[in-house]
Amino acid sequence: MKRIFSGVQPTGTIHLGNYLGALRNWVALQNEYESFFCIVNLHAITTRQDAKLLARNTLELARLYLAVGIDPSVSTIFIQSDVAEHAELTWILNCVARMSELERMTQFKDKARKQRENLGVGMFDYPVLMASDILLYQTDLVPVGEDQKQHLELTRDLAIRFNRDYGETFRLPEPFIPKVGARIMSLSDPSNKMSKSDEDANGCVGLLDDADTIQRKFKRAVTDSGTDIKFDASRPAITNLLTIFQLLTGQAPGQIEAHFAGKGYAQLKQEVADDTWEFLEPVQKRVQAIDDKELKGILEQGAARARGIAAATLETVKEKLGLRA
Repeated sequence: MKRIFSGVQPTGTIHLGNYLGALRNWVALQNEYESFFCIVNLHAITTRQDAKLLARNTLELARLYLAVGIDPSVSTIFIQSDVAEHAELTWILNCVARMSELERMTQFKDKARKQRENLGVGMFDYPVLMASDILLYQTDLVPVGEDQKQHLELTRDLAIRFNRDYGETFRLPEPFIPKVGARIMSLSDPSNKMSKSDEDANGCVGLLDDADTIQRKFKRAVTDSGTDIKFDASRPAITNLLTIFQLLTGQAPGQIEAHFAGKGYAQLKQEVADDTWEFLEPVQKRVQAIDDKELKGILEQGAARARGIAAATLETVKEKLGLRA
């Protein structure tokens, strides 16, 4: 089987956009690929974190992986910091990467404009750690959002350069970007992606939000001018709500537009809220049913399997570089 790798940071609120844009696809792909799903806590510390909160969020995210349908009997679930090879390969790839390449990364440039003096080296080097995550597992396919596509291109460039200079070592990963739902937008500002760091809490629906909170957030969701409820790129607020409805119900766009014909925005918001809670209620019950002992066992087994594959890749890299006498 070909291999797939992806991960989410254990910071902030894991939200509906994370599920619809990423986790949902992992669940669908896990039986088609040998799957490695990581909790990328080393990426999280590129900004300062409260240690206890980070540890708690890491386990909470692992529970959510399981609760939404990632099956540890077919997928490898592990915590990034439990596999030291991620950090070691990052240093090696730092010696392959170019400063100019990292300076061109859009996310770094955006953050540098806002806080140049206080920006840590880890934020600059973030894409190289991401490349190490992927290349360690000889990954064939990487589910990514549009905002991460540039980082995957860098990953491929580093792999090509290493293979050229030291001999064939790394597979070249391909992106998997879903045709629908790759970017779920904020409910309060549909020009921006739904985000854990959204300044307006009403813009982001958390996977652990209760029913009343979900109803309130969708009720307050911004809308576009006009009255028609149709998929239309020029009306991003309504299209975002319809996309969420489409992904949760599995209905086709034409079927959805026919369903909402003649109905108002209030009806649309209510139905999207209802379908969201219908999906999230059993997820939350599954989260509560996973005890710590079971969870830690799954993570330990996942780390052991991941470590075996990562160590083999790193050993090959060291031999190619002359780091093994």
